[in-house]
Amino acid sequence: MSRINLDQLRTFLAVVRLGGVRRAATGLHLTQPAVTARIKNLEESLSCELFDRTASGMHLTKRGEMLLAHAEQMERLTDRIEKEIVDPAGVDGRLRLGVSETIAQCWLPELVSRLHHLYPRIEIEFNVDISINLRAGLLDREIDLAVLLGPISDYAVDNIALPGFDLAWYVAADAPLVDDEASLLSRPVLTYARNTRPYRELRDMLFARVGPGFRLFPSSSLSACFRLVEANLGVAVLPRMLGRERVSAGRLREFDPGWTPSPLQFTASFMADPPSHIVEVAAKTALNIAQDYASDQKI
Repeated sequence: MSRINLDQLRTFLAVVRLGGVRRAATGLHLTQPAVTARIKNLEESLSCELFDRTASGMHLTKRGEMLLAHAEQMERLTDRIEKEIVDPAGVDGRLRLGVSETIAQCWLPELVSRLHHLYPRIEIEFNVDISINLRAGLLDREIDLAVLLGPISDYAVDNIALPGFDLAWYVAADAPLVDDEASLLSRPVLTYARNTRPYRELRDMLFARVGPGFRLFPSSSLSACFRLVEANLGVAVLPRMLGRERVSAGRLREFDPGWTPSPLQFTASFMADPPSHIVEVAAKTALNIAQDYASDQKI
């Protein structure tokens, strides 16, 4: 038997967890032929077949099931070595972040900067998207850490709760003043994208409090919502942390229709299995930065 290596075992685990060579190749940032070659070399090293290859997909053989248990133990041991022995400055690899736009506009730069300082040799990728897509990317193992509207209710996911974001109602600073500010809700209401929790909650609250005649304009871009409100094309309920500077600059003003949706609750979410010291450190770093950011905004 020739020697097996960690890359072969990682590739084997990726094929098992992701359900095939194509998805494993995407998750590992390899070509499909490279993944196939690693699996073939591993089988040759062990002198046995690890998968039954059928039209319905790849299924573990009995020896493949046995290897799976050993490979997971090796994976945990490797992560423990990395955690306890390896100097963070010497750790290399890739960390894939997925964040909601609210986070991207608040403290994402600080998170990337601090992680780069901790792990200077790690390549950090980040993707800004709505939470439903980030959740799917995390569960498909296309994202290592998702900072999104959470938590994700899945047994395989660990969630770290982050400080919430209070929402506020905004109208253009030069919009006419009215005695009954609730009447401003007859204007177009700009808010989060359609497939999000804030959109659904706002839609239900507007129906209950305003009636069926409200006009809700969803958008995947918070900056676009703010600009449209500044142009006096509607009103919006958006994070106060993002609107504060625009109010101070005299471009927007807050108003109170008598109610506001509940604060946005974000989590730093990641797959608990396999364990990854780097991802856990990144999630805890996100928590520390979010807490510092929330404290600074209260000063």
